[in-house]
Amino acid sequence: MTDRSVSQSGVSRRTVLLGSATAAVVAGGAGFLLGRAGREDEPPRTAAPAAPPAKYRSRPDLDGLPDVTITTPADNVAPGYVFLTPFAGETLRGPLIVDAKGSPVWFKKVPDPATVAIDFKVQRYRNKPVLTWWEGTIGGTGGQGVGQGEFVIVDESYREIARIRAAGTEQADQHDLVLTPAGTALFWVYDPVPFDLSAKGGPADGVLHDGVLQEIDVATGRKVFEWRAREHVTLDESYAPLPQGEAAHLPYDYLHPNSVSLDHDGHLLFSARHTWAVYKVHRKTGAVIWRIGGKKSDLRVDQRSTFSWQHDFQRRRDGSYSIFDNGAGITTERDYSRGLIFQVDEQARTVTFVAEHVHPQRLSAPTQGNFRELPDGGTFIGWGEKPHFTEHRPDGTVRFAGHLPEGNQSYRAYKADWIGVAHDQPALGLRVEGGNVLASASWNGHTMVTKWRARSGAQPGVLQGAVEAARSGFETTLTIPGTPEYVVVEALDDAGQVLGSSSAIPIRI
Repeated sequence: MTDRSVSQSGVSRRTVLLGSATAAVVAGGAGFLLGRAGREDEPPRTAAPAAPPAKYRSRPDLDGLPDVTITTPADNVAPGYVFLTPFAGETLRGPLIVDAKGSPVWFKKVPDPATVAIDFKVQRYRNKPVLTWWEGTIGGTGGQGVGQGEFVIVDESYREIARIRAAGTEQADQHDLVLTPAGTALFWVYDPVPFDLSAKGGPADGVLHDGVLQEIDVATGRKVFEWRAREHVTLDESYAPLPQGEAAHLPYDYLHPNSVSLDHDGHLLFSARHTWAVYKVHRKTGAVIWRIGGKKSDLRVDQRSTFSWQHDFQRRRDGSYSIFDNGAGITTERDYSRGLIFQVDEQARTVTFVAEHVHPQRLSAPTQGNFRELPDGGTFIGWGEKPHFTEHRPDGTVRFAGHLPEGNQSYRAYKADWIGVAHDQPALGLRVEGGNVLASASWNGHTMVTKWRARSGAQPGVLQGAVEAARSGFETTLTIPGTPEYVVVEALDDAGQVLGSSSAIPIRI
């Protein structure tokens, strides 16, 4: 019997199809329309409550992805996408790219046993653009996050190139990863070491979290450089209180390093949240060239340039420096957080205020956050614990802004150009509505799609009817007149060339 024949239940496949309006179940680029053919001699049954429709019918596995709301539409902004790492409650966690409308471009769920992704950004490895992020678990004392995990590098097709692990027994901390032109990776390790804390009022048999900066050759995993903070930064620089009571023997996080970068002269720059200071370290000897801020600043800092509990210390193209000044953490030192820019005169040993960029709501972010220069001279800020991001003109005014749902967080937020070419098939979800078939198409991560085409027919190899629609966000829905037997969707570029197609999916019961 053919598909058009009456089944043994006495109900034809087509009869059920025309009366059905169920959602698609999709996996690996295939979609299915689900229905149920009841026997005519069966007693009537109470219908189960209808499940809510999937957010993305072509990808129901992404139902838990949080919405990104754009509050200030893009206005003469720098090109590129926004890179986030949402995490909160039952929200899907993983690296997320969204466009200027807040629509997802690419998402990857963090695999078990990792619990969160952190610091998702575009970098270059072997002179090619790549995506990097950290995944693992986060613990710590005093509410300060300390990571146990590893970094991931994927190429433009989202294929994994490498996983970067710390040398030795410890795991990589989440706060930052820098890929260097030499093919190495710089990142932090929080190494718990036995330490006499009695001088600070703690136990003589205490434990210290030593901030260890490692440089690892990505290709081989070989350690090529290591710098230990306790050999250069003393405990009396710290503003962090010692663990007390039953927690007295937990590691004392006196430094809490949270960024690393390269200065124009090749030396190392890093931020230490718990000393309220940023440091320049000699690339070969490890000697501290200077520290700015905190209790032992080597340079005189003007009042407007003072900062506390900060993140993300960077050198800018014009020679100035920037940080994300949280202004709050274990204590509150400032009513609002800000992106701070200052000038350093190493000869005069002075630090001079240049500018600050503030959220229109004057947000205070006690944890996380970043502040980055954009190619056109603007800046991009991720507000950390506050789930907001803003793009600022060179004069500091906001030209683009958005946020994740309240209660969510993204450790950092970046904006960058990215061309992604997904290596899998487009996904297709099908449903019947009003006597027509609605085909929902998406292709997670492929950035060259500008239009979708749906073809349909009675056999997989004979699909003639064609309907086209401009891409409209992560998922585009096309209406196919009538109820064909098979549907396939094709992703098209600007020139109308086919970039990829789904499998030919039968409309099943």
